[in-house]
Amino acid sequence: MTTRVASREFVRQLEGFSLTTAEILYRLPDHPRLLQSYVWQDYDLAPQFPVLTKFLAFWQEKLDGPLHSVRVAHCRLIGPAEIRALGGEFALH
Repeated sequence: MTTRVASREFVRQLEGFSLTTAEILYRLPDHPRLLQSYVWQDYDLAPQFPVLTKFLAFWQEKLDGPLHSVRVAHCRLIGPAEIRALGGEFALH
């Protein structure tokens, strides 16, 4: 009998994480009047967004392009009401 391990993303969703997308606008270091867009995506906890906050702190500390704005969208892909225990197991050959 083989044991299946759930993916990291699935486990994180069960822990309350949701897919979070951030559109980051930043100024170009050599041309500060121009804005560049960067899209970031990961699983994070709303509304505090600790993963995104850590990434933005890294950006401000290590990267040259100063942040202009950050727009965040998130969606809970799996909620507690959508998962229920099964009373049996079915094996298909």
